[in-house]
Amino acid sequence: MEGAEEEPVVQCPVCLQQLPGAHINSHLDQCLQAGEGEAEPGSSVPCKRPRLAAAPPGSQAQGEPEEARPAATPSVFSLFHKSRGGGQSPAAPGRKSGAGREEAARQPEDGGSAAAGCGARLAQKLEGKPLAEQLRPDTLGDYVGQERVLGAQTLLRSLLESHEIPSLILWGPPGCGKTTLAHIIANSSKKNGTRFVTLSATSAKTNDVRDVISQAQNEKRLFKRKTILFIDEIHRFNKSQQDTFLPHVECGTVTLIGATTENPSFQVNAALLSRCRVIVLEKLSVEAMEVILMRAVRSLGVQVLGQGDQHGNSATGSSSSSSKSSEFPVYIEEKALNTLAYLCDGDARTGLNGLQLAVQARLAAGRTTPLNITKGGSADGILITEEHIKEGLQRSHILYDRAGEEHYNCISALHKSMRGSDENASLYWLARMLEGGEDPLYVARRLVRFASEDIGLADPLALTQAVAAYQGCHFIGMPECEVILAQCVVYFARAPKSIEVYRAYSNVKECLRMHTGPLPPVPLHLRNAPTRLMKNLGYGKGYKYNPMYKEPVEQDYLPEELKGTDFFKERKT
Repeated sequence: MEGAEEEPVVQCPVCLQQLPGAHINSHLDQCLQAGEGEAEPGSSVPCKRPRLAAAPPGSQAQGEPEEARPAATPSVFSLFHKSRGGGQSPAAPGRKSGAGREEAARQPEDGGSAAAGCGARLAQKLEGKPLAEQLRPDTLGDYVGQERVLGAQTLLRSLLESHEIPSLILWGPPGCGKTTLAHIIANSSKKNGTRFVTLSATSAKTNDVRDVISQAQNEKRLFKRKTILFIDEIHRFNKSQQDTFLPHVECGTVTLIGATTENPSFQVNAALLSRCRVIVLEKLSVEAMEVILMRAVRSLGVQVLGQGDQHGNSATGSSSSSSKSSEFPVYIEEKALNTLAYLCDGDARTGLNGLQLAVQARLAAGRTTPLNITKGGSADGILITEEHIKEGLQRSHILYDRAGEEHYNCISALHKSMRGSDENASLYWLARMLEGGEDPLYVARRLVRFASEDIGLADPLALTQAVAAYQGCHFIGMPECEVILAQCVVYFARAPKSIEVYRAYSNVKECLRMHTGPLPPVPLHLRNAPTRLMKNLGYGKGYKYNPMYKEPVEQDYLPEELKGTDFFKERKT
């Protein structure tokens, strides 16, 4: 070969092709990547192999003269030459040589299945990180959902695309894309030369924050480099810890991005809120969840069966060992994906992890199902059905936080539904709270209040009903007491409503708040006189004892300044 004297020739240990030494690294990468998916199911070939190449002219090993070094021969790559049979071409264990791969491509696998080995590769993909972390998008183009705040032509998207990122508070339920959005901003900022630092308020301390701010000050002073600080679960920081950010966000030392599932109005300092823009992220829609799940299925290589595809009962399918079952292709019903999109309640993390759990469980079970999806007849495969998805999730994923925003939203909805005499909505919001883990005694206490506030004298028995419901819940607890609360809620929804007492008492409180000067004294005839001195001072003098009179008694009971006041009449505001 010409030029061999100037540049040594090296033999590829995989395909045995002779190549110049300068090209061996890139060629070896291509060979190893081409054979990555062809490893035998039982092989223990490591994912990464050491790459060796002849040293360029002029280089020498430590303590060895250049002329003493042997020429580049296949023996240098002894690591790859583990022969499994006499006379076999040297190749990596579990891999085929270049000629062997071409021959295997021409010859179909047993049974003619083009997806043989799919299960083994799928199991490897599902190992390690959770599926939700593996499929986290890196660009805004791959971000799904939140069209209201991140759609085309929106202010936030324009700022992100122009790398002009303001301080943000990302508020939304779990799994709606807060951390993913921060991950996208991190990738974009690194390309733009901006530092991106991530801390979690669940583990970070105030000193950690101060260290990051100190580094940000040095970066800005010495290199004119910006720093973006992402604080996950920022509501876990107390008020004094949040005050640490104030001067540095104000002067632009750091750009703060906080993520929280709690209402920032209650959990984040008002001073810090005024320096940040609050971005409200909503639960993902069912359509967005279907897009996310379909993307996950395609990345895993799982095939989707439509409504028209026929298959046998997976419960009666043949069972095989896990090593043999990994040779079968994996399928999932389209209906199963749709069900998962509904059950995860807008939480992408729950949906992806539920899909991962269902696939791993079916691969571990090693049970195949005959599928009528080929033109020539039926073929066996591992099928994931709607029942497997439901089994993995156990029950509908209900978003509810007993100490958070959803707690107050649901109790408000229950109160307003009963006030509006909508018994169906009242039962729904009650079930949302109880099934989400709410304390039944809390609901019972709210019903006692409702009995007097919204029903009042229109049905005096409502208060008795509420107190009895509270005692019943206290006696037997959940889940038996749920029907007691349901009975009370329906009774209140159907009962007549009157706020006469509630409004009158509110008028009294307003009268006290608006009074100027000292409050008027209690009239003498209404005062108690247990001692002789009090009687001598006029306490109780002139009081008329009503039961002693057959006719109504004319007597003033309000202070002199409030004579004639009627708190039951609607007061002008």
